[in-house]
Amino acid sequence: MRSETNNVADLDPAEAFYSGALDRIARMMVVLSVIAVAGIWLRFGWRIAAGFAAGAAIAYINFHWLKRAVIALADRITQTPTTQGRSRVVLRFFIRYVLACLAAYWLYRFAPETLTGFLAGLFSPVAAILCEAVFEVYRALARGT
Repeated sequence: MRSETNNVADLDPAEAFYSGALDRIARMMVVLSVIAVAGIWLRFGWRIAAGFAAGAAIAYINFHWLKRAVIALADRITQTPTTQGRSRVVLRFFIRYVLACLAAYWLYRFAPETLTGFLAGLFSPVAAILCEAVFEVYRALARGT
């Protein structure tokens, strides 16, 4: 798989900053999930915290696979040679959702008390993207642009 930027040194400062957004979002997902699991465990117990951790883990995998699929699709559109076949990209696209649905069904069927935490954990990318947006606005205001 190719790198998202060819050479960070060749980019202007704004492009270099924005090119790291996906990595910052992924790291923020992990940080927010760990903090949330600890808080949920203290407030609601280990079962809901375990459900949240499972949902956040699937959301992280989903985010990572989505990022790879978008890069592969962009490579295909721009006629850049890809390392993945078209069928693998499509298969991963559907596996992401099948995985989340199967996990939700399993939790609903065998551990319904964890389902609420699981569904909340699936929204961890939303919280991370919101944090990234706030960070980017702060950086833009601090630079005066």
